[in-house]
Amino acid sequence: MQAMTVPGAEGAGLPRYFRAKLELQQRIGELAEGASLPAERQLAEQLGVSRTTLRKALAELSAEGVLRREHGSGTYVAPPKVVRVRQLTSSTEDFGVSGLTVGAEVLSSEHRLADADVRQHLELERGARVYRVMRLRTVDGEPLAVEIAHLRGPLRGFAERLQGGDSLYELLRTAYGREVAEVEDVVETALATPAEAELLRVTTGHPLLMIHRQGRDADGVAIEWTRCVYRGDRFKFVARARRS
Repeated sequence: MQAMTVPGAEGAGLPRYFRAKLELQQRIGELAEGASLPAERQLAEQLGVSRTTLRKALAELSAEGVLRREHGSGTYVAPPKVVRVRQLTSSTEDFGVSGLTVGAEVLSSEHRLADADVRQHLELERGARVYRVMRLRTVDGEPLAVEIAHLRGPLRGFAERLQGGDSLYELLRTAYGREVAEVEDVVETALATPAEAELLRVTTGHPLLMIHRQGRDADGVAIEWTRCVYRGDRFKFVARARRS
């Protein structure tokens, strides 16, 4: 690697760390997934910046999912982000489109009273009960999302029928004759809570993508209300639309 070569027209007026970041992005593009970067001292010398400046550039690239920093080991080129296409499908079906190995661990499954927020989104009366399922979603063995689904009953034998990696939508279709025909997704950013950080193996405050989904059947009845948080450094979402 040579000293920083960001063109003057592009680099003029930019903070030094940001120019270092741009130079790193160019160089990373020439490396293979999993390739290691030089040690910090060596890399700082090659870029002609201080180690403090370099660390800020590396931190941003790590937060954006371009690099993966492993304490005591080094800094590596991260794998491509998992692309998730929002469709009338469940997480399992969406991830499977990419040919990845999708898994899930059921953290809890219970039949409980719906709180006010769930009642509002499932359009239920006070005292109604729902099925709540919390799962840790993995892709190629890496924990990437925490999903909490609330489902309108009755769903007799639901807990016994649900297997870790099964598609909720497929289970609703085949076992209960219910099909999600319409969805509304609300996408927000969030910061990982201590509990979420532990499950996703990230630090507290790590950037997350949070999706709230309301699903309705063909009659317009709300049958699903799901909250799912995804690691922001490992996901990007693609929405497709076509004018009819």
